[in-house]
Amino acid sequence: MNTFMGYPRPDGRAGVRNHVLILPSVACVNGPVDAIARAVPGVVPLYHGLGCGRSGSDSHLHARVLTNLGTNPNVAAVLVIGLGCEGIQGDRLAKAIAQSGKPVEFLNVQTDGGSRQVVEKGTAIARKMLDDATRAERVPCGMDKLVLGLQCGGSDALSGVTANPAVGLLTDWLAAEGGTALLTEVTEMIGTAHILERRGATPEIGRQVKELIDKQEAKTKEILGERAGVVISPGNMDGGMSTIREKSLGCICKAGSGPITQVVGYGEVPTETGLVIMDGPGYDIDSMTGIVASGANVMVFTTGRGTPAGYPIVPVIKVSSNTKTFLAMPDDIDVNAGRILEGATLQDVGDELIALTQTVADGQAPKAEAQQFDGAISILCTQTSF
Repeated sequence: MNTFMGYPRPDGRAGVRNHVLILPSVACVNGPVDAIARAVPGVVPLYHGLGCGRSGSDSHLHARVLTNLGTNPNVAAVLVIGLGCEGIQGDRLAKAIAQSGKPVEFLNVQTDGGSRQVVEKGTAIARKMLDDATRAERVPCGMDKLVLGLQCGGSDALSGVTANPAVGLLTDWLAAEGGTALLTEVTEMIGTAHILERRGATPEIGRQVKELIDKQEAKTKEILGERAGVVISPGNMDGGMSTIREKSLGCICKAGSGPITQVVGYGEVPTETGLVIMDGPGYDIDSMTGIVASGANVMVFTTGRGTPAGYPIVPVIKVSSNTKTFLAMPDDIDVNAGRILEGATLQDVGDELIALTQTVADGQAPKAEAQQFDGAISILCTQTSF
């Protein structure tokens, strides 16, 4: 059986990294969070612009995503910083994260002495958490503990010919090993409902997939009218794409050929292994946050035009669809799927991705992580903004 060297967590999952997270419950305390992070190099702050001013389903969505970012298996311990009057109360957030069994502490600026006192107390807590985390040792973990996030951005006309099908082989391999792959970006599934519906592990799952995509397509038509069929970026067009359907047919190649075992909401943790569809947007940074909140501990990101974006707590493997982009961005791209057009086989690149994913899970840093191009976290602002 294949294994990776990871960090077992009390909730039964396993991380490929062992981060100490400083998590603000609301944007108002990003300043103290930043001060603690500067005082304790090595901890990871997750700044965001939310936490208050929302209600109803949006508030529940944000609370779920923040909680699940804290419980992501790549996180060893969490220090939650709250303000005291925010909509998403920091103490509740800390308690929800603590249910995963990992160490969690909470400080509140309005009741713990103000920002300076919180920074001093938080710095001491963060140092202790980081000391404990650095003493942890990796142990063999089954591939069933690996959760792979599937992301694409800056796609071109070759993405669905080279990079995405190669990732599809990685997806199929991981599913056969008992692991999980998360496919999202529902706007980039428009036009493929009839294909993905047939791949449902049960008729009910197939129905859920079709309803999810049909709902997104209807919403897109409502907003964009006759332009709905070309809802792609200028970069996609410059890369040779013409319609959203063309982009979608390439996008879903990342999902390989296996059955879809579950459909989950944005940032919701799956209860099934195999190929899972997460209801998420096409915008890369919102999408990546949802993937990480859903429990991905590794991400693979295909691109035709190129992008440096990483993620603070999850290593991101970059795959270019063409050699030109690979050569133009040598410090950003890990795998050149453009080799498929130059004599290499699809299986050659798929095997390269499988081997790299295993070494990244064991601790090797892909280029975005090595350069600390951690990117920013962005949480979907509203469930109607996909």
